[in-house]
Amino acid sequence: MKIDFNKYADGLVPAIVQDYTTQKVLMLGFMNEAALKKTEESGKVTFYSRSKQRLWTKGEESGNFLELKSLTPDCDQDTLLIKAHPTGPVCHTGADTCWSERNHSDNFLLYLEDIIRLRKQASPDESYVARLFSKGINKIAQKVGEEAVELVIEAKDNDEDLFLNEAADLLFHYLLLLNAKGYNLQRVTEILEKRHSK
Repeated sequence: MKIDFNKYADGLVPAIVQDYTTQKVLMLGFMNEAALKKTEESGKVTFYSRSKQRLWTKGEESGNFLELKSLTPDCDQDTLLIKAHPTGPVCHTGADTCWSERNHSDNFLLYLEDIIRLRKQASPDESYVARLFSKGINKIAQKVGEEAVELVIEAKDNDEDLFLNEAADLLFHYLLLLNAKGYNLQRVTEILEKRHSK
């Protein structure tokens, strides 16, 4: 892989970081040759910080590293697309992406899956999600069953608000169960798409 670091006067090229699993754009940074080399050698995405004037590994202070999955230059070899696995929030605001507030509505369920993945790492005292995960797969599965029953009960009445809220509860806990089993909504969607194409 050859990158044209001489195209720009400062010797830096833009590096767009994308979530390897969700394909969501996470952040934009800049790399010089040394940052690229360190990224490839360490497996952790490293940039050149223009404000600090030094190499900066994302997560070196917060612990929220970006684990490298792939590096791809564009057609002009002057911009990099990096696919990575984030081990925590990416944005300095604590959001999962630097564009979180602006684009999570494009696919809110993917955004919600990211939030679940992050919150399960929190303290059970601080997060309902972490608390439920700490009780194990049986408790999560039981909760899905309880929410399904409550939805069926509300379906027999004509209270739109209660019905939709129970539907939301069921969907949320279903996402928790998928995560607990090591899957995500994309895997289920792929099965539905295959069935539809038959």
